[in-house]
Amino acid sequence: MNQTAQSPHHFTNYRKVISLADTDWQSTEAGKISGLNVEVKTPNVLVDQYGRTFHHFCTTSYLGLDYHPALLDGAMTALWETGTLRVANSKNRCKLAILDQYETQLSELFGASCLSALSCSAASAGILPLLASGAFTQNRSPVMVFDKHAHYSMNHSKAACADETQVITCPHNDMDFIEDLCKRQRDVAYVADGAYSMGGMADLDSLMYLKQRYGLFLYLDDSHALSAVGESGAGLVRSRIPAVDERTLIVASLAKSFGAGGGLVMFGCERHKALVQRYGGPSNWSQSLNAAAIGAGMASIRLHRSHEFTALQERLQVNIRFFDSLVRTEQHGTPMAIRMVPCGEAALANSLAVELAELGYFTSAVFFPVVPQGKAAIRITLRADMEPDVIRSFCEKITELLLTHGRDIRP
Repeated sequence: MNQTAQSPHHFTNYRKVISLADTDWQSTEAGKISGLNVEVKTPNVLVDQYGRTFHHFCTTSYLGLDYHPALLDGAMTALWETGTLRVANSKNRCKLAILDQYETQLSELFGASCLSALSCSAASAGILPLLASGAFTQNRSPVMVFDKHAHYSMNHSKAACADETQVITCPHNDMDFIEDLCKRQRDVAYVADGAYSMGGMADLDSLMYLKQRYGLFLYLDDSHALSAVGESGAGLVRSRIPAVDERTLIVASLAKSFGAGGGLVMFGCERHKALVQRYGGPSNWSQSLNAAAIGAGMASIRLHRSHEFTALQERLQVNIRFFDSLVRTEQHGTPMAIRMVPCGEAALANSLAVELAELGYFTSAVFFPVVPQGKAAIRITLRADMEPDVIRSFCEKITELLLTHGRDIRP
C-alpha cells in the first residue's frame, strides 16, 4: 500500500523542547523548587523533605475545598459504604451505581448532560479526535482551530486531529482571524480555555457572536473557572451561555476549585455523550473515578448549593482585589485567581522562586515551554482561605526581591 510520507515535527518536537528547557528544569531541582515531597502541616501550609515550611502560592484549589471537612468525610464515607475503590473494567461496560448517581447530580448542578473522566486531560484526549472526525458535526469534519494559548492537555491532540481534518493554530483571542475562517469554511471548531492557566480569559462575548452568526463550534476547557466563579460554581463559560447545545462542549477539572478529583464533560446532546462513551478511548479505558473521589464530589455538590459556598467565592474575590492593591500584574482587575509576575529570563524566575521558598512562600517559576521563550514569570495563585496578613507579607517580600533586580511591581 502506498502511503504519503509526512514530514515530522509538524505539531511537536520533543527533542528540541528538551534541549531548550532541560537546563532550566535542572535548575529548579537544584534550587529545591521542584521535585518536592510534602506533608500538610495545616491547611495550605506545607513541610517538604528538607524541613522547610511554606505557604502554598501555586495551588489550584482556589476555594480551599481540598481541606474542607465535608469533602474529606464524603470521601471516606463513600469508600466504606461502597466497599471497593472501583469496578475494574471500562465504565461503558459496567460501573458503580454511585458513579451514575454522581453524574446525574453533576448534570443537575450545571444544567447539562455530564460525563466524568479520570482527568480533564483524558477527556480531551478522547473527545478532540472525535470532534475532528465530524462525529459531532453531521459527519462533516470541521477545521480545528486551536488558540495559541490553549492548554497542553488539548494541544497534544493536534496530531491525532490532523489525521482527521485540517488543524490550524490561531493567534491568541484573535476573533477577526476566527471570523475570517468562518466566512470561508462551512464548519469550524475553536479549541481554547475559558480561563487560561497562565492568566487571562477567553473573549466569550465575541465567541457567542461567532457561534450565533456562523455556527462556530466551541470546545472550551473551563478548569480554572469551574466552582471559583459563577452562580452555583458554573464557571466562566457555562455562566455565559444560556444552554449547552449541540455546538458546544465544555470540559473542566473536578480537582481544582471543585475540590474532589477527575474531570468533567458537559454535553448538550445525549448522542454526543454516547459516542464518547463508546469511542472516546482515553476518556473511557479501564479505570473510572474511585469511590473516594465520587464521595468527595457529591459532598462538594451539596456545598455548592449552600450559603457557605457563596461566601467562599466572595472571599476569594476579596483576596484577589487585596493582592491587586499591592502588586501590579497584567491580570489586575480580572476575577480569576492567577497572577503572573514577569521576569523575562528563566534564570531570574528560578532565582526568585528559590529565594521565596527559603522565605516560606512556595511559588511556581514558569518558563519555556510552559510560556514563550523570554516570557518567564513567577506564577502566583490565590485562595479563599488565605489570611490577609499572609498575602500582604508575601507581596512585600516579592516586591523587595524584584526591586533588587531593578523591577518595580508596585501599583
